[in-house]
Amino acid sequence: MSEYLKQSKPEAERAADDAKVRNIVENTLDEIKTGGDAAVRALSEKFDGYRPKNFRLSGTEIEVLIAALTPREVADIKFAQEQVRNFAQAQRDSMLDIEVETMPGVILGHKNIPVQSVGCYVPGGKFPMVASAHMSVATASVAGVPRIIASTPPFNGRPNPAVIAAMHFGGAHEIYVLGGIQAVGAMALGTETIEPVHMLVGPGNAFVAEAKRQLFGKVGIDLFAGPTETMVIADDTVDAELCATDLLGQAEHGYNSPAVLVTNSRKLATETMAEIERLLKMLPTRDTAEVSWRDYGEVILCEDYNEMLSVADEIASEHVQVMTDRDDWFLENMTSYGALFLGPRTNVSNGDKVIGTNHTLPTKKAGRYTGGLWVGKFLKTHSYQRITTDEAATLIGEYGSRLCMLEGFIGHAEQCNVRVRRYGGVNIPYGEGAPYRDRD
Repeated sequence: MSEYLKQSKPEAERAADDAKVRNIVENTLDEIKTGGDAAVRALSEKFDGYRPKNFRLSGTEIEVLIAALTPREVADIKFAQEQVRNFAQAQRDSMLDIEVETMPGVILGHKNIPVQSVGCYVPGGKFPMVASAHMSVATASVAGVPRIIASTPPFNGRPNPAVIAAMHFGGAHEIYVLGGIQAVGAMALGTETIEPVHMLVGPGNAFVAEAKRQLFGKVGIDLFAGPTETMVIADDTVDAELCATDLLGQAEHGYNSPAVLVTNSRKLATETMAEIERLLKMLPTRDTAEVSWRDYGEVILCEDYNEMLSVADEIASEHVQVMTDRDDWFLENMTSYGALFLGPRTNVSNGDKVIGTNHTLPTKKAGRYTGGLWVGKFLKTHSYQRITTDEAATLIGEYGSRLCMLEGFIGHAEQCNVRVRRYGGVNIPYGEGAPYRDRD
């Protein structure tokens, strides 16, 4: 049975925190719904101290911001974006429109149609999340979305040049410097100056994630991508420095970023906890990472690999770093997670920034029922049907008529019956089902 050598904040306290967030988000969205641009402007000034003449950047403003970057910075952004585009395009190429004749005269098919407008949220109030622009904007562009708008908060009181460049290079048609609840609320609900979108995507803090949850239904969303989570699954084939570095590398995201070590080695577990304390003394982002590790860090000691697998699937962490003597076994058997990072040579930062897979991933156990953001999230698969012969119309109509009558849907049955009468010459009294006919 697993043993917790370190446990996180109790679930009841987490639930209380979530309740506070829900109330704040609900009230804020109501303000945006009734107040429009004026409410958005007031919220931006309140939370970000930012009140520009226009939240939407002009073409000239975008060019000036990009010009502030060095050639090396521009090249690095474009390199990362190329990796994301390449993988997204390979995924898109795997999604085929189909049309099949399932029986003589009956043709069924589906088409993959892009969502027509998407709002991409790119976090950036604390850290300018350049990579999030690749993951949402560039991927939507590969999917062929005709209207992509992107929004990011100001960084140190002004637009961040690198984030704006990534949005622009990714293919955003409209770029706004607007953060938090007010950004996702404005994109989903619309204001006097912002036309509402059909779908919201992108990660964010607890408030952004909750806003997306409350707006779901009014618009589509990619998934619930809240505060980052990381898990390290490790055995004695690796050392404490690797484990501690990978845990703290994600704990620095925010004060409520769960970081979990799952291991079958007591020695590795205790050494990793000691190494975390040593590294925290040197980490420039200690103020955040230390609180996150204290309140949300966990170390779970398991008896064997099967228990490690069971614990990992139950937690369903967003990022799962696997460093064991059987990494492929975990790949084959794990069922609930955001993304896997297999072996000591890779790490979560690869996926976060550059390797090409998407870093917008499910949190809070959502990995049990959904994967992360990918090109397919921006596509809607719509089916269609066509009957091309009188014989097929009659045959399908007779079956359909009887099955409708079985459920008591008389009007439904008549939709079938009128075709049977017209194309098959069979006389069916109104309000009755089609007779059974032996077609052998």
